Amino acid sequence: MIVTFSGTGNSRYCGQFLADKLDDELLDCFHYIKHGIQAELISGKPWIFVAPTYAWQLPHVFMDFIRSSWLQGSRDVYFVMTCGSDIGGAAAYNEQLCQELQLNYKGTLKVAMPENYIALFDVPSEEKCEKMLTEAQQTLSEAVVYMSKNEALPQKKVSPLGKVCSSLVNKGFNQYYIKADKFYATAKCIGCGKCAELCVLNNISLKDGLPQWGKHCTHCMACICHCPVEAIEYGNVSRGKRRYRCPEYKK
Repeated sequence: MIVTFSGTGNSRYCGQFLADKLDDELLDCFHYIKHGIQAELISGKPWIFVAPTYAWQLPHVFMDFIRSSWLQGSRDVYFVMTCGSDIGGAAAYNEQLCQELQLNYKGTLKVAMPENYIALFDVPSEEKCEKMLTEAQQTLSEAVVYMSKNEALPQKKVSPLGKVCSSLVNKGFNQYYIKADKFYATAKCIGCGKCAELCVLNNISLKDGLPQWGKHCTHCMACICHCPVEAIEYGNVSRGKRRYRCPEYKK
């Protein structure tokens, strides 16, 4: 079974591609996390967890989902992490998670996808995004060869900087930067409520037709990138930046 967590669609796209090529079942964990439901899942094939990279680790909310899930059947696990450029030393933490849950770690695949973390970075041009999706398909296709045979993925050596990014930097980033304080809606807001609907942590509510953010946020960027009128900003950082939502994978 392929289980995805995705705010703006990059990881969903990769999950859809893998489900097609491996003829496997695809599950989006959004409903379980949003509604606080413990997942009871069974798979005869290896588990493939697909998620974005948040500060050089899996999103903590996704790791908590995996920990709380009741996984039956296969004990083999692959991880696929989408990123703008690098995942640092994330693989070591994925392996630790498998050891904690008594699962067989089969490796972590890094897949570069169009940058969508506009709280810090710019979104590439449309032409660059299309090129990156083509290259991502090639990366995923190479991994399918290993996954179809239940073989471990080749792993690359992690630099000292990568290890620091996934440890100290990740800790500091989650503690001091991952906050919803800077999100706000401009006068363009039409009060459609899509941002609240797509908030996996139920951190957005409508007051007098306008979205209000609470204190729980994972910076998935779903609210800001899915707003149909681009009325949501993140402080001054996002102003003038192109929004990005990855399209659905089509066979």
